[in-house]
Parts: sequence; C-alpha cells; structure tokens
Amino acid sequence: MRSMTQPISIPLKDSYKLFNHGPVSIITSAHGEKRNIMAAAWTMPLDFSPAKVAVVIDKNTYTRELVNASGEFGLQFPMRKIAQLTLDVGDVSGRELDKFSRFNINTFPAAKIAAPFIEDCIGWLECKVIKQGAEDIDLIVGEVVAAYADAEQFLNGRWHFSDDPQKRSIHYMAAGEFYTTGEAFKTDSSYSK
Repeated sequence: MRSMTQPISIPLKDSYKLFNHGPVSIITSAHGEKRNIMAAAWTMPLDFSPAKVAVVIDKNTYTRELVNASGEFGLQFPMRKIAQLTLDVGDVSGRELDKFSRFNINTFPAAKIAAPFIEDCIGWLECKVIKQGAEDIDLIVGEVVAAYADAEQFLNGRWHFSDDPQKRSIHYMAAGEFYTTGEAFKTDSSYSK
C-alpha cells in the first residue's frame, strides 16, 4: 500500500521555514507534454514579501530548458526514505528518458503550476520565474506562489520532525553520502532576562 504525505497549505510569508535549515532540494519542471525532475544542492530563501527563492540550475540542462520555456518550477524537499531516488534523478538526464517513468515516481498535481510534485517530501513550493536580465547565468529567482508542508511534521508554524528518521529531511555531502536532520534542542536567550 502506498503511503503519501499529507500537504497542508502554509502562508507564503512562512515559506522560507520549509528549507532555511539547508535540506537537499528536488526541482520539477514541465512544459507542454514534457516534464523533468532533478536534484539541486543550491537553493535558498531570498525574500519574505513577496516570498522569493534562488535556485541554481545549469543553463545547459533539460530542466533549465523546461523552466525557461514555462516560466515556473516546483521546489520540494525530500525525506530520507527517498534519498536513493534523489541521487538517481541527479545522475541521469531527462533528455534521454522520462525519469518519472524510469524511477516509478509517485506524483500529485500542483495547484498553480504545470510541474508535478513528488510524494514523500517534507515541503513543496510552487514558483514563478522572475526575469532578472541575467538569463545567461545558472541562477534563477522565483516568486513563491503557493507553499505546502507535511501536516504530520509542520505544526504551529514550525518543524517538529518525526521520530522516524525515514521522514526527516536530508542534506547531501558528496559521493552518495547524506546526513539526516537531527534531534532538536533549545537554549534560552541570555538577553531576555
């Protein structure tokens, strides 16, 4: 039986909270009947209002071609349970094959963009490209037009990661080595006393 994470909508002003802890990202793109998916290490929140993100997508990739053509992309943050898939979609080009079919990727539709979202992520962002006049570089700026988080782990406006390590976000190092988001701890500000 397939288990799917349950996305809940979150305020756009809080979209940065989905990935300000630095997890690896997956970018989905679509234009017409074409679609693609890739892993991305360089993504970051850029602004609060309107919410913006910066992503690095090599200008020679199939994903970049689809993002340029459509003016939009999906950004999602995978759980450990799909770490192998995250690595796999980054190792092969979508020009040669449909990665969604090849890797049997479970998807669901986004609300405001054509690119699909993938299951088993902690968060998802729907983004529209903001033209910067520097399209010859690998950096893309996108406005977040919709944001969602895993209902089980994003409570009261912040992460409460599961005790199940397979549901936690992942951080990529190199050569197939990942780290999982660890245990939470809290300190009190010495200035609030």
